[in-house]
Amino acid sequence: MENFAVTIESNPGPAQPQTAAPSAKGLQVTEKALKRIRTVLAKEGISAEDGGLRLGVKGGGCSGLSYAVSFDTQPRERDRIFTFDGVRIFVDPKSFVYLHGMTVDYEETLMRQGFTFVNPNSTRSCGCGTSFSV
Repeated sequence: MENFAVTIESNPGPAQPQTAAPSAKGLQVTEKALKRIRTVLAKEGISAEDGGLRLGVKGGGCSGLSYAVSFDTQPRERDRIFTFDGVRIFVDPKSFVYLHGMTVDYEETLMRQGFTFVNPNSTRSCGCGTSFSV
């Protein structure tokens, strides 16, 4: 599985990524993120019909909580499943409390590449860019 850098933005202003796919019960995913998810699913040999991107939250990190991003071959029993243009996102019920309203984007620059999150539930994040608090 590929590892990705994660950037967290706290308390975003009114500006949201203009290429975000329509919200599906509280999540948005930009076209750049959807393209990257499709690429990695194909590279990992995971069927888009069965598998998808798993987003979660785990305890730890400088600010108390960290994002968990992985690719999964199928959803788990209690997952919320969001579909954006044929791409599925799996979120466990406990993580959804912290992720509701979030926008997932993908950034690729000379300095870094990885998924970025604009999370209105986050009150602060730390300098490492992988943890947040609510």
